[in-house]
Amino acid sequence: MSFIEELKRRNVFRIAVAYLVSAWVALQLADIVLESIEAPNWVIQAFMLAIGLGFPLALVFAWAFEMTPEGIKKERDVDRSQSITRQTGQKLNRGIIVALSIAVVLLLFDRFVPMSSREQPAVEPAARPAAAEQAKSIAVLPFVNMSSDTEQEYFSDGISEEILNSLARVKELKVAGRTSSFAFKGQNQDLRQIGETLGVDHILEGSVRKSGTKVRITAQLIQVDDGFHLWSDTYDREMDDIFAIQDEISTAILTELKAHLLVGEQITVTTARADSEAYDLYLLAKQRMYERTGPTIQSAAELLDRAIAIDDTYAPAYAQRGITTLLLSEGSGTYGEIPHEQAQSQGKLYLDKALDLDPELAEAWAGLGLYYIGGLTADSWQQAIEPLQKALALNPGLINASNWLNNAYQALGKPAKAREVVMNMIERDPLYRPGVRNAINSFNMFGQPELAMAHLDRIRPLIPNDSVIYSSEAAVLRWQGRFSEALTLADSAVELQSSNSVARMTRSFLWMDTHQFERVADEGEEWLPIFALTVLGRTEEASILAFRRAEELADVSTLFTFLNLVDRSDEVVSYLEERWPDLDSLRNDFPPYSGLGDFLMIDVSLAYSRTGNQQRFNEAMAHVRTVHDDLIAQGVNNMVFSMHEASYRAMAGDLQSSLEYLDKAISQGFITTTRITDAWPYLAPLEGDPRYEAIQDRMVEHLEAERAALGLDPATT
Repeated sequence: MSFIEELKRRNVFRIAVAYLVSAWVALQLADIVLESIEAPNWVIQAFMLAIGLGFPLALVFAWAFEMTPEGIKKERDVDRSQSITRQTGQKLNRGIIVALSIAVVLLLFDRFVPMSSREQPAVEPAARPAAAEQAKSIAVLPFVNMSSDTEQEYFSDGISEEILNSLARVKELKVAGRTSSFAFKGQNQDLRQIGETLGVDHILEGSVRKSGTKVRITAQLIQVDDGFHLWSDTYDREMDDIFAIQDEISTAILTELKAHLLVGEQITVTTARADSEAYDLYLLAKQRMYERTGPTIQSAAELLDRAIAIDDTYAPAYAQRGITTLLLSEGSGTYGEIPHEQAQSQGKLYLDKALDLDPELAEAWAGLGLYYIGGLTADSWQQAIEPLQKALALNPGLINASNWLNNAYQALGKPAKAREVVMNMIERDPLYRPGVRNAINSFNMFGQPELAMAHLDRIRPLIPNDSVIYSSEAAVLRWQGRFSEALTLADSAVELQSSNSVARMTRSFLWMDTHQFERVADEGEEWLPIFALTVLGRTEEASILAFRRAEELADVSTLFTFLNLVDRSDEVVSYLEERWPDLDSLRNDFPPYSGLGDFLMIDVSLAYSRTGNQQRFNEAMAHVRTVHDDLIAQGVNNMVFSMHEASYRAMAGDLQSSLEYLDKAISQGFITTTRITDAWPYLAPLEGDPRYEAIQDRMVEHLEAERAALGLDPATT
């Protein structure tokens, strides 16, 4: 007799089938029971392990033993003529049929009975939140890439993001931002922790398997507080039907959540359609853009060009192409070398085309806002507000639009408005890196270091050893005057990510604060080397850099400050009057940035004071007073603003108030040159006053303590 025939005779195959079917049924029943009693996850895992270990034991037992009328005996001890394996096999067949019947019932139950109507844990109805409350918030975790090709990850990420965007368009539904939701990618985090971190009540997770022209997507909606599965489904489609899948999933979720804005009606979601190959390229391009480096954005632009060549009616591709063009512009805060005016004009063409194809496309309106920000004038920054607000009205979860709106308000000298935007931004997407630093800057601007540190403490466990976290904490400590501690963190931030220009800028400020002027002159960022060179007496080098920045980057504020520092105030007046007919025109091109004070008009005031033009001095001072009163009304409170207010009051002749603001700035931790008026000539009227000298001595004492903590010799300048 062959080995296979002997396996059949001893019922080994029947035992295997019976075991597997019964095990599956047992697992389904156990899952229902354990979920109802809220048993910990390890219980079901232990149950599965026991079943898995039992399978080979069952097969060995079936081979080595046999059931007889006298009980269980070893197979070799049973007389073949007395064997009842045939009868045992018939009983096993009946058992398998019964188990399969139960399995079919469970499958039908799972497929056709809605999750929301199944039996809930035995609690009072009032113990659960009301339906409207449950439906207020959701996070879409990145769907797992189940394809054999790991490079298809961008596709599963893209599907997740598109579903997220569809849900985010429902205004009353809070949807956690992409950055924060995707921070949990590849992690087996507890859902309750994720929900608590992101501030959401529901989580959508799933998987994507792409093979050739076919795709399978599974999705399940989970209630965070108890892990209950509200809904799940599987979709098998051709790739040209991918948009229908996204719409189906989004619509099913909204229906299940029964958000109060729906008023019981069936809601459908419709996303823009495209050729499947073009859409594939679009998703890959967006993934590259999220990396935010020059080469990856350039790669995204090339992919988008290919997508547009395949499908020239796909508006989102044009919108993203416009944004990539603007981001690839030359200059500070961008990532490429396209001449600024060329990038602006080309980017606008792509964005106009996107809006022609789809006037309600949030991405295109956001890109239009970015275009206006690139205009670099008060008028253009003001123009940016409306399209960015429209983008957020269409899609509140469009986090880049929030970030650009924050930047526009800051540029217009409206830090309180910017604060509203950035606080909403970190609530929706707490791990979005630009939002993290902008939030910290806002807290610092309003003198709230404790809130800044609380936010960092909240997110630090989720992104440990992160350059943005280190540089942000360094910024908080700097604005408290704790420079040596801050510099250690800033060094770590730059070491972790040398391309982090904000971290490098923070470090440069800290070098200036601790009088490491040679380092700033050699390695400092942006305009800081100009002032370091000035302190070091290398004024010719500083002059070249200052005029170059004014001509190439329209940074006249740095130029005016430098010229006043080296007693060339007449050149400030000449430069200004050759280019602007009056101070209102100057103000229109250069609105008061952020909440630091009106440093541009303070320099203009000093220049006109020194050159004897009393009328223009009064006009410039009036501009300063208007801006400062507005900032005080907004609640601005920081050491740099205190220094600018002290400067204004000293030039206005109010020396007592000037001393009070100077004392406040130094008490807040401000450090400048050892002779304050070397860097702040506006305060010259205070020199000789014993109170001024005492404040200056206090500042120098603080400076020496910080230098000593860094192992540096006493300051000489």
